Amino acid sequence: MKEIDLRSDTVTRPTSGMLKAIMSAEVGDDVYKEDPSVNALEEKLAKMFGKDEALFFPTGSMANQAAIKLHTQPAEQLICDKWAHVFNYEGGGASFNSGVSCKLVDGDRGMITAAQVEENINPPDFYHSPLTSLVCLENTTNKGGGACYDLKEIKKIRKVCNTHKLGLHLDGARLFNALVAKNEDPKDYGKLFDTISVCLSKGLGIPMGSVLIGDKKLMKNAIRIRKVLGGGMRQVGFMAAAGIYALDNHVERLAEDHKRAADIAETLDTADYIGEVEKVETNIIIFYLKNASDEAAFMKYLQKENIRISNMGQGKLRIVTHLDYTEEMHQKFLKVLREVKL
Repeated sequence: MKEIDLRSDTVTRPTSGMLKAIMSAEVGDDVYKEDPSVNALEEKLAKMFGKDEALFFPTGSMANQAAIKLHTQPAEQLICDKWAHVFNYEGGGASFNSGVSCKLVDGDRGMITAAQVEENINPPDFYHSPLTSLVCLENTTNKGGGACYDLKEIKKIRKVCNTHKLGLHLDGARLFNALVAKNEDPKDYGKLFDTISVCLSKGLGIPMGSVLIGDKKLMKNAIRIRKVLGGGMRQVGFMAAAGIYALDNHVERLAEDHKRAADIAETLDTADYIGEVEKVETNIIIFYLKNASDEAAFMKYLQKENIRISNMGQGKLRIVTHLDYTEEMHQKFLKVLREVKL
């Protein structure tokens, strides 16, 4: 059996059906907005979320950074959870690209509440502090172990943003996992957020690409910001065709990833070498060994079995199920976990 790579859902390869879609894609120069496959993907996602426009980006980080730039001016501030991807994993881009600071909130598994947003807004007439202009949420949460927001709480956050005239952006890198897990309608998110970034290269399994979706008033400058960030692409319709294929064929199957993640969590939870397994809602499992000193031996044991997972530091280990993780691999992995001796 080939290597079992559970470090992330970004390690997948295109399926045979996706490869056919890529090879038969109709393409053009997207910098001129003449790539029919890209235009079709953008139109499909905008319609799916009930928004005016969408724009294809090479990466999720770039899509998020463009959104922050659209919403803010230099010296302003955004509010996000302390574990937010826009703060922790985008290379300081918020400060470098937009000149804004991040007000970090101590949320629950990467999720913040309307009350926390309210209490972290700086008084607009107090010129000594940065002007709060944006709230960034993440669904599902990466560092929070694939946790899903309650839509009711997001509606409360939207009301706070409306009251204080703040923008609301969603880092929806794994939003489709949340939609499947909670049986939600994308249009509900389109009604609540000004901008939404969705990643197609995670659970949906395409080789590259994210899409920023939003209202026309904000999105009118998105293509200019993408250009400034170096994100203009040419015949990228090959990847857009893969995205369309994934949206048509790979969304509902995310439930399989969630089921396997739950199986893994259950197996870990009964193992005597495990200290804690965090709540699992989607395709991410975060867990801790009983003895932190056993971490190196545990990772080496898995490596010997040709299995790779992520070490997130501070004793936090992560497993992510995905499209290329087969049932045969799943059964082998569960067996290995049951037989670990530390």
